[in-house]
Amino acid sequence: MSFNIALSGVSAAQKDLDVTSNNIANVNTVGFKESRAEFGDVYASSLLAGSKTKVGDGVLTQQVAQQFSQGSLQFTNTALDLAITGNGFFATVPEINSRDFSFTRSGQFKLDEDNFVVNSNGDNLLGFPVNKDGTSASVALSTTEPVRIPDSSGSPQATREVDIRMNLPANEQGKDPAKFDPDDPLTYNAATSVTTYDSLGDSHVMTYYYIKDNTPGVDNEWYVATSVDGQMVDVVNSDGTDADPTTAANTVGADTGNHTTAARMKFSAGGDFIGIESADGNPQPNSKIQTEALGDTILSNGSDASQQITVDFNLDENNATPNEPTQFASSFEVTSLEQDGLPVGRLTGIDIGADGLVRATFSNGTSEPIVRVALARFANEQGLTQESSTQWKESLESGEALAGEATTGTFGEINSSALEQANVNLTTELIDLIIAQRNFQASSKALEANNQLNQTILNIR
Repeated sequence: MSFNIALSGVSAAQKDLDVTSNNIANVNTVGFKESRAEFGDVYASSLLAGSKTKVGDGVLTQQVAQQFSQGSLQFTNTALDLAITGNGFFATVPEINSRDFSFTRSGQFKLDEDNFVVNSNGDNLLGFPVNKDGTSASVALSTTEPVRIPDSSGSPQATREVDIRMNLPANEQGKDPAKFDPDDPLTYNAATSVTTYDSLGDSHVMTYYYIKDNTPGVDNEWYVATSVDGQMVDVVNSDGTDADPTTAANTVGADTGNHTTAARMKFSAGGDFIGIESADGNPQPNSKIQTEALGDTILSNGSDASQQITVDFNLDENNATPNEPTQFASSFEVTSLEQDGLPVGRLTGIDIGADGLVRATFSNGTSEPIVRVALARFANEQGLTQESSTQWKESLESGEALAGEATTGTFGEINSSALEQANVNLTTELIDLIIAQRNFQASSKALEANNQLNQTILNIR
């Protein structure tokens, strides 16, 4: 019996050595969780045996238990390197349409040839679908989908409004608006341009011409005419209808073949902007002017020919503000010129937030939520079935996977451009290795002593 006891000690020490060696071997494995060999004594007795003199029957390996403590973070320069701090596992599937879930803490992800986010095994990372505002459309493992980074371009947006602030020089001499010619700078006082976009994302140069009215007795009033890509564009009436240059109250270029409707800006004697008239001579309550539809002559690329562009001069009817145009005795200066259109954008970057929201950014300044990286947790992590490549499977002992969003409830947060290192303490493992070696040697010595006793008995004559 003592022979078997010593043999069980050797076997237990060997198991301890195996576990410790495996921990040391995986000290640089991302997402690896160390294991611990747990032992129990063996004690067997019968009804008639004397319990006071009974000796134990050795040792037995009860479990090799994984320890799911947090590993330290290693920061990288790759946005698709992900690390979880706190509870949770990444969910993956081997195929796009598969529901064979695996779970991992290793966040070494990359793009495959189809722009799906995969790990080194080619398994697809799963995420929750999201709404346009970035909220999750569903938070259930059954509704997750493989995370895919779009290779499409950012959608263009047609220019609808231009905001402008400027100073018109009060000391300028007035000019005859009928003599206006966009090709002759001597027929207007100032001009400025802005790049606008049509519905397909093509750019067009919109130019504003300012002509100070030289009519006797009329002070501090300026005509504003517009052109797009060198073609004059009429300004609509105050009720939004198209204006006719032959009958409109405010027009320019009648004598040069550039006859077009215009708006009229008015300033006080102190240089403050006080209002604007539309083409029909009526005041615009909101101090915005609007062009007629640009038409397919200007927009000849098949974009929306009904596009109209509004110019907002930001009039505050109660008080003069810095956002309004001015007419002071200084040079012409544009202090702000902004438009709300967008060209076609190309993908420039991926941002993954602490809550797992994956957002694509495009060169046109837009960003778009794509998906939210899904996390899963278990009632008993140590009950998970371990697989290769630092992956685990759900089991009866672990309980069902509970899906959720990072940073909510008991789920941890996701760190982009970081990897969770193995939670192996190399110093501790080396000490455990020495202890396991000592135990192995001691059990081997007991085995040797039992062997010598057996030989002694066999040699009795």
